Amino acid sequence: MTSMTHMAREVAEIPVAAERFLREARDSIASAAAALRQRDPAFLVTVARGSSDHAASYLKYAVELQAGLAVASVGPSIASIYGRTLRLKGAAAIGISQSGRSPDIVEMLRRAGEGGALTLAITNDAASPMAETADHSLPICAGPEKSVAATKTYVTSVLAGLSLLAEWHEDAALQEAVARLPDQLAAALQLDWTPLSDRLVRAQSLYVLGRGPAFAIANEMALKFKETSGLHAEAYSSAEVLHGPAAIASGRFPVLALGVDDAALSHARATAERLAGQGADVFATGFGAPGCVRLPVLDGVHPLTAPLLQIAAFYRFVEGFALRRGFNPDVPPHLNKVTETH
Repeated sequence: MTSMTHMAREVAEIPVAAERFLREARDSIASAAAALRQRDPAFLVTVARGSSDHAASYLKYAVELQAGLAVASVGPSIASIYGRTLRLKGAAAIGISQSGRSPDIVEMLRRAGEGGALTLAITNDAASPMAETADHSLPICAGPEKSVAATKTYVTSVLAGLSLLAEWHEDAALQEAVARLPDQLAAALQLDWTPLSDRLVRAQSLYVLGRGPAFAIANEMALKFKETSGLHAEAYSSAEVLHGPAAIASGRFPVLALGVDDAALSHARATAERLAGQGADVFATGFGAPGCVRLPVLDGVHPLTAPLLQIAAFYRFVEGFALRRGFNPDVPPHLNKVTETH
């Protein structure tokens, strides 16, 4: 390919999209946060698929860590296929969808409202059926995204969730961290992960590991490896990988181990060191360990925003990596930009 891909342009737009969201969605965030404070939900549920579900997983960990509320992912098919309305009195339900048009997501969020939940929609289309169904809509303001692989919409969906959490709980430290993200995202896009590309260019598979919000990022990275580069990748918790999958992580099996400066960092490091010790080729972010290759990340950032900066760096990496493997990341085989499931 001789011209810049849509994916490359959209990754480059991430900092501007983040700044635009923080500027334009302020009133929507404040209204939704006030509604959550008034409802004081006993628990939350999320409704999403694909990359949007990885954004929901990120939000699950953030809410559980900061607010102490349980967050569960509910299967859209419970409503759309099986026709069940869940009893969600006293809960809040958050639907996340780039298009806001997938029938199963819309139907699940609608039935969540019927079941008693306060409903919120995070979407790139403020006029979408999901936005119109919800009690509150948070438009992510990412602008058009032409590449099939979601990048800037993923980042702004997570940003919307973190912004909502910070405002809901009036968390000054998280509010400040969110406000700093546009500049930090721009810096993250300058990080060079070439050593990982050199190792994986002829690889057949790999593991991506993380804990907490970084586990959500691990799932998103694994999806993008498959989607853009034809590389089989599996995401695991850096604890869960030791319960069986570690058995094949030897003989230079590649592993990408994600770490951020939180309570799980020492555990992530121990797992990476163990896998390197049994012969795996381990690449690590956020920490160094014997036998591991350390990839650059931004230091000194809030632990709940740090994984988002790592996914930005990864998106820039994986676009070039896909081209290096001979794939067009804009048009993965057998996939469409909008997937409408039932």
